[in-house]
Amino acid sequence: MRTRWWMGPGLAAAAVVVLAACGTSSPAAPATPDPATPVVYQGHAGSGSVSIKETSTSKGTVLVTTTGLTLYWFAKDTPGRSHCTGSCASYWPPVMGSATAAAGTSLPHGFGTIKRANGKRQASYDGHPLYTYTGDTAAGQINGNDLNASGGLWWAVTPSGRELKEPAPTPSSSSSGSGTGGW
Repeated sequence: MRTRWWMGPGLAAAAVVVLAACGTSSPAAPATPDPATPVVYQGHAGSGSVSIKETSTSKGTVLVTTTGLTLYWFAKDTPGRSHCTGSCASYWPPVMGSATAAAGTSLPHGFGTIKRANGKRQASYDGHPLYTYTGDTAAGQINGNDLNASGGLWWAVTPSGRELKEPAPTPSSSSSGSGTGGW
């Protein structure tokens, strides 16, 4: 029995060696995505394309996937280049593959693709690379619109390709004062 005292510490040391060999020091740490392969919305499984349609939201008309996820563009992007990579792409998944207008949808601008740094193709609309946002958890949400994140401004994609600006507030009918000026 005296020779078994070393088994407990010996097993613990072996477990540390095995964990180190696996490349992790903490099994509870969440996995982080590989920047070369960002989390992406693939459209229909395995098709390499996504259908896009319009929908009306509380803030205006935007482009969405056929499942209702709002599409966004990043102000730092250029027509041929995405500036959202690494951890940015884990929050703003690029729409990978090509995009087409859903049946019955007529849009004023065209779809295209850009080549990402990892060599994969990302869908674009009116020259803007397209993304979804992980903060949108249900169809029709536009939580990423006018959001300053990942070092730049994000906009929901409108059919015109412009920013989705908040409508100007309408004056309330219950303003203070009698309208006589009082000055």
